[in-house]
Amino acid sequence: MTGKKYIYLVGLACTLLMVLPFAKSFAQEHVAEAKAETKEEASKFNASEIIFGHVSDAHDWHFFSVGEHHVSLPLPIIIYSKTKGLSVFSSAKFGHEEHREVYNGYTLDEHNKIESEDKSESFYDLSITKNVLSMLIGVVLLLIIMLNVAKKYKQNGAHVAPSGFQNALEPVIMFVRDDVAKPTLGAKYQKYMPLLLTLFFFIWINNMLGLLPGGANFTGNITVTACLALISFIVLLINANKHFWGHLLNPPGVPLPIKFLLVPIEIMSLFIKPIALAIRLFANILAGHIIILSIISLIFIFSKMGQNPAAGYGFSIVSLAFSIFMFFLELMVAAIQAFIFTNLTAVFIGQAIEDGHGHEEHDHHHEEATA
Repeated sequence: MTGKKYIYLVGLACTLLMVLPFAKSFAQEHVAEAKAETKEEASKFNASEIIFGHVSDAHDWHFFSVGEHHVSLPLPIIIYSKTKGLSVFSSAKFGHEEHREVYNGYTLDEHNKIESEDKSESFYDLSITKNVLSMLIGVVLLLIIMLNVAKKYKQNGAHVAPSGFQNALEPVIMFVRDDVAKPTLGAKYQKYMPLLLTLFFFIWINNMLGLLPGGANFTGNITVTACLALISFIVLLINANKHFWGHLLNPPGVPLPIKFLLVPIEIMSLFIKPIALAIRLFANILAGHIIILSIISLIFIFSKMGQNPAAGYGFSIVSLAFSIFMFFLELMVAAIQAFIFTNLTAVFIGQAIEDGHGHEEHDHHHEEATA
């Protein structure tokens, strides 16, 4: 040990002997101060945690909190592994977010993902999460709506004036048929009407459910929108005709050297279509949720600045006004995004099933107009 370290130790010992009579009172003051700091840290409002906690998926459905008491719905955990077989239990077995517990060899990590105590164990997570439950609720509502409308049409026929709920939905169905399907799909529009109506109402219903207090951010999840886009892409590939593949892989009237450059670009554009569908819906819905929650969070952020609650109360009027405005804007965005996704799906399918006569007639009319 060097001489400098000896000097530090001697100085520390002398200091401790000098303050020994005051050690008890110092310790008490330090403990009280530490408790106050801990309480202050706990009372700090973390806007990002609140926002991302809402927009992300979870294994329980949190509705609201009253002080330290959280009101939430535990959801079923379903795990299958080769070593333990099928495990089904409630997510409440994992405890609260502040204190996670291990149950049957599994627990939740800091990202709310299930992990095994045995890191080498592989398992399949088939759990019902908040987004999955929201999807099931949306499917049930969609079935109730569509079956009810279909029953009315079956009973009264298409020539009887609609009434009640059927009267409210018929303009929407007619809009999808006349302004989306017919202009883009032509004479074959009836074949794709079930797909287009299902996509429109499924996205619209889930967008609306996500705007309810405590609702899940289902359509603001990239996995969900990617699956919807994949369905549209598969329908496109299955129904694409020879004319579509011919123009894609062997563009007519293009010099051979240019084809080596053009064909890869066309193939890339084919796969970019579902990616654009997925990202557009995901980004717009997610952004709407984040903006509304950010505006509401400003109330608590201002109230914590300088420990002045009056600032939060004063800004609450502005925040509430903006939140109401954004909420009604999001109601409109919910329908617009459902329309855009459905319309682009119809456009992409229409391009794939076009027989080529439309292009020839268009080119002929264009030549006559230019002549």
